[in-house]
This record gives sequence, C-alpha cells and structure tokens, in this order.
Amino acid sequence: MNLLLGITELVLCFSGVIVMDRLFGKKGLFVWMALAVVFANIQVSKQIDLGSISVSLGNVLFASTYLATDILNEKYGDKASKNAVKLAAAALVLYIAFAQITLAFVPNAYDAVDPSLKVVFAMSARITIASGFMFIVSNWCDVILYQKIKEKTGERFMWFRNNISTMVCNCLENFAFSILAFAGVYPVSYCIEMAIAGSIIEMMIAVCDTPFLYLSKALYKRSGILLEDDGTDAITTDSAETAPAHEVNV
Repeated sequence: MNLLLGITELVLCFSGVIVMDRLFGKKGLFVWMALAVVFANIQVSKQIDLGSISVSLGNVLFASTYLATDILNEKYGDKASKNAVKLAAAALVLYIAFAQITLAFVPNAYDAVDPSLKVVFAMSARITIASGFMFIVSNWCDVILYQKIKEKTGERFMWFRNNISTMVCNCLENFAFSILAFAGVYPVSYCIEMAIAGSIIEMMIAVCDTPFLYLSKALYKRSGILLEDDGTDAITTDSAETAPAHEVNV
C-alpha cells in the first residue's frame, strides 16, 4: 500500500511541477518551491516502511524542488534557479516562525486542535536547523553544478546534467543531514545506514524525474513563450527558429 501511494505521490508531484510551469511560468515554479519545502517539513515527521526499508516521508516533495530548479535553469537561467532557492528558504523560515507562534498561543476551553497542532508543529531545534541548512546548501549546489555541466555540454545531454547534479547533491544532503541531526543521538553506523537508505531511494526518484524535465522542455518549445529583456514572460506567434530569445538569462 505504501509503495503504491509513494508512486502516486511521485507522479502527482512531478506532474504538479509541470502544470505550475505550464500555467504560470517561472512564477509558478517559485510558488511550487515554497509550498514543497513547507509541506515536506510537515511530512518528514511521519515514519513509514517501504518494503524492508524504514524511511520518513518528505523525500518526494524535497526531490520535486530539484526538478523545479533544473527546469528553471534549463528554461530561464541559473539566476532564476537561485532566486527560487532563496524564496524557498524564506518560506521555510517563515513556516518555522509561524508554527512556533501558533503553539505559543494559549487555547481556550472550546479548543479541540491544540494537542494535535503540538504534535504536527513539534520541532527539534537541531533537526529543524540541520534540515533547513542542508536544503538550502544542497539546492544551491545543485543549481551551480547543473549550470557548470550545461556550460560544458551545451544543449546536449540534458539527462546527464539532470541526474548527476540531483544525485550528487541529494546524496551529500542525506549524509550531511543524518550526521548533523542524529550523531550522538544514534550510533554513527546507524546514521550512515539511514543516509544510505535515503540516498538509494532519492537516486531512484531522481531517475524518475528525467522524463518530466524533457516533457517540460518539449512543452516549452511548442508554447511560443519567449523571455523578454525586462524579465517577463510573453506569448508570441513567432516560431522557435525566428526567436532565439529563450536563451536569455533572467
């Protein structure tokens, strides 16, 4: 059951990224980044079993942020990708702040949800800081690595830069987070086991997002959306051959 739900969530998440990009352009991807990081930090508190592997939820939503930054990099330039990471980081900080403010309010006699909110919003300062820090660092590194590989390969081998940048940064994030968040609480050997299990799952997810990146690029080429010099998206009837402006970074 969990495996089926996981596959369903993966398809919905990656399809959601494509839909947001298709309907709203880079602004839609900015919104997705902010929503994904907030909901992933809510999901991460729930532990599940996938076969014989015990993992926390949130992996798919976190992985969708890599797809979003790769699409931004491919279509709008690395500056747009970095701005998306900054926006997601701000959303995460605000979520943490408002969650704590919510818990600080004293409920009245009619309240029925405060105990549940305490469970949902309960945060270990160490885990929260480690999660937020590694999210920012890993996504920022993903943007830089993706762009560096793109500069070397040009428009070719999009699958290569997508998978290499996502897998490398995802695995580094898993290992660093496991050590920062749990070393001293659990044996180091167990922290490494968690990191390896999470990395294997996220590498499989990274492979699955590649077709969605190609789909996004294909839809983009057919849409006639060009990037104007003022940084806005505009619809034009010109063909892609007569309008190379889509290469301009914004």
